[in-house]
Amino acid sequence: MQGTSVRSAALSALPGALWRATFARPDGGCEPRGQGDPDGPFPMDVLRALPPGFAGRIVARSGERAGGVVWHAAPDGGGCFPDGDGWIYVSNCALPLLGGVTALRFAPDGTLRSGYRILSGADRSGAGAATPWHTWVSGERTPYGRVFECDPYGLRAPMPRLAMGLFTHGGVACDPDRGVVYLTEGEPDGCLYRFRPDDWGDLTTGALEVMVGDPGEESVAWERVPIPALPDHVPLREQVKGARRFAGGGDCRYFDGLVRFVTEGDGRVWAYDAARECLTVLHETAGRPGGGADGEITLVAGDRSAPFLRLTGGWTVAGSSMSPAGDRLYFSCRPSQDVRPAPAPVTVEVHGPFRDLVRD
Repeated sequence: MQGTSVRSAALSALPGALWRATFARPDGGCEPRGQGDPDGPFPMDVLRALPPGFAGRIVARSGERAGGVVWHAAPDGGGCFPDGDGWIYVSNCALPLLGGVTALRFAPDGTLRSGYRILSGADRSGAGAATPWHTWVSGERTPYGRVFECDPYGLRAPMPRLAMGLFTHGGVACDPDRGVVYLTEGEPDGCLYRFRPDDWGDLTTGALEVMVGDPGEESVAWERVPIPALPDHVPLREQVKGARRFAGGGDCRYFDGLVRFVTEGDGRVWAYDAARECLTVLHETAGRPGGGADGEITLVAGDRSAPFLRLTGGWTVAGSSMSPAGDRLYFSCRPSQDVRPAPAPVTVEVHGPFRDLVRD
């Protein structure tokens, strides 16, 4: 991997829908490992079946203490941050009215040093993204939902960033190349937005814009949303004539000049080319709304990828993120709504030579 840029050499983990559309080989590639049991607790056989050199463990279980804090139910979006000689993993809580963000701080050897809340009292905190300046952006998945910018180190109070819009936040992605934050809207007729802060690194003020264009057309444009932050006003998606509509915007990621996002209502994965300002459908999951298998994780490094893990039997995966060193993968596992009685969600760490799996 020598000679590549820092960005292309970075190792990341993508959920099933996004990686399948972008990276899967025609022959299906290698088979992810794992299975699940809908009638029991989290299937530890998934972690026992990892490739040689890998080891997995549960680092937090909903309703139980982890590093001194009670780990939240409904863990959702997550991200990792450097922390001196260790690192931090943060996780959104998607509970109604009791949402927020909880952090786990790890020592260099992987020991859990502490756990603490960095946002409380939010409403269905689902979408999230790490900023280039090491803060965590968390969006509420409710009508007129807010975006909060949180300090993963727990030193500063979380701040609402109202200029980023009040709406049902489905996904968030930072584009450091253009100084833009993209946001999907989790409504059946939702839109795609971009926030252009007045100063990159400060999300307090800026312009919120919505994508406009005719359905089916690749060429798109952007128009400013007149009133992004007034509760009980006309919904944002109704304020601009000709706003492009999507069937339930979900997970959103940016890399290599493309914004890739899932629309959960029709099982599509889209790609917006930020340089050419064009939009295309990368993948359609025929007959499977929701964007494909939610219980899959694939590793991505540059233009290389490797399917890594699959949970079946009613388990879904959320909040996948690599540690700064690229040797530990964190993600949360939740039983689907169809599983009764529902086992407790868990947050998992897998440690091993991930880069070897995506090496040329």
